[in-house]
Amino acid sequence: MRSLTLRLALPFCAIVIGAIALVYLAVAPSLESSLRDQRLDTLARSAERFSPPLRRALDASQSAGAIDGRVRRAADASGARVTLLAVTPTDRGARLDVRSDSTAEVDISDLQFAVADRAVRSGRITRGTEAGNTGRVAEAAIPLRITPARSQRAGIFYVAVFSQPLEDVNSGVSLIRRRILFAGVIALALAILAGVLVARSLSRRVGRMEDAARRVAQGDYTARFDVSARDELGRLARTLDGMQRQLAELETARSRFIATASHELRTPIFSIGGFLELLEDEELDEETRVMFIRQVREQVDRLGRLATDLLDLSRLEAGSLELRPERTDLREIARAVAAEFAPALAAHDSHLELRLAQGGTEADCDPERVAQIMRILIDNALSHTPAGTDVVVAAGRRDGRVRLSVTDYGTGIKRAAMSRIFEPFYTSDDAQGSGLGLAIAHELAERMEGELLADSVPGRTTFSLELPA
Repeated sequence: MRSLTLRLALPFCAIVIGAIALVYLAVAPSLESSLRDQRLDTLARSAERFSPPLRRALDASQSAGAIDGRVRRAADASGARVTLLAVTPTDRGARLDVRSDSTAEVDISDLQFAVADRAVRSGRITRGTEAGNTGRVAEAAIPLRITPARSQRAGIFYVAVFSQPLEDVNSGVSLIRRRILFAGVIALALAILAGVLVARSLSRRVGRMEDAARRVAQGDYTARFDVSARDELGRLARTLDGMQRQLAELETARSRFIATASHELRTPIFSIGGFLELLEDEELDEETRVMFIRQVREQVDRLGRLATDLLDLSRLEAGSLELRPERTDLREIARAVAAEFAPALAAHDSHLELRLAQGGTEADCDPERVAQIMRILIDNALSHTPAGTDVVVAAGRRDGRVRLSVTDYGTGIKRAAMSRIFEPFYTSDDAQGSGLGLAIAHELAERMEGELLADSVPGRTTFSLELPA
């Protein structure tokens, strides 16, 4: 049962076999019963239609020959065998004697005419079947009472029995049963063939998808899935093909990330190694030694920032960075972060101006992550602008969203670089930095259902964090 071909072919066979059994065991007997009832209804109508001449002949006390003629004419008109029975009451019940028969047979031993006895007792037409020498016979009996005024013996009954063999009905039903079986065998063979063909077709398609998926799992992202079909497997193939493309993009990004991260780490490490070798020189004067130590410290700080940024970025990509949103006034964050940069601003010979709206600056966000974004944006403004460049931090509300922006009046960002500034490790100039800050800020903004936007023209660059109010 592990084979898809077998698991698809067997239900086809089971359905066909079940349908054949249903038709053979339920429909055929029902058909036989319907045909038998139809035959009895026809005999009953014939009895009602062709018995009056017999009743009149009996009332008129016609001769036996005349009555026999009436019986034969009724049989010819109805297409049934007509038997006239005389009913004689006895101590043991009514006795039935054959008075006339359309086949001229009066010594009938194979038929008991139980329907005639029931017709006498009920006084109305009675239908039924019984077994004869030639098979099952359908019968309809109608009582014929002689009018007492015209009879020597008042109360004598006659019963006319119209009968037809059921052999043709049984033969027809048997023929239908045989044809059902024959058609069922053909249908079963076709179902097995169709099930096997369909199952093999599906198995081949599943096998091709399995091979492609195995190649993708082994790192071969050139594998392609057949997406031409419009059925469920086609939709699955399109989903897998989309997954393959995403995995290829992730693999490319991972490789590029590792290569760039290795390069970023190697530069300060080699720099530190070089300065340490120079510091081993005993002939260095004190001023040069202090300068080298300061350079080493700067490279160590750069490594520390790079390691922190890499950790934050990896946590963001892994989805393990936990956010703690709360109702926060962004003006308070702007003031606190701006105060942290007082030494850096002094060293950069720059002035930071706060432009904070009077109200409407509250948002549901993680205050620590918003402060982190602000630090990245202000540090980015100081790192990529000449000394003495002023910075403006603004907070306000626009179009139903709270907006926190950092603007510097440096040289601006080149138009060609605007589409890549949020990519990891990308820097638009030769300034020192890992190129991870804006990528982290952009990801944090999206995690808080916000948006980080950039707008730059020569002489002014603005990064804006917009959050839902």
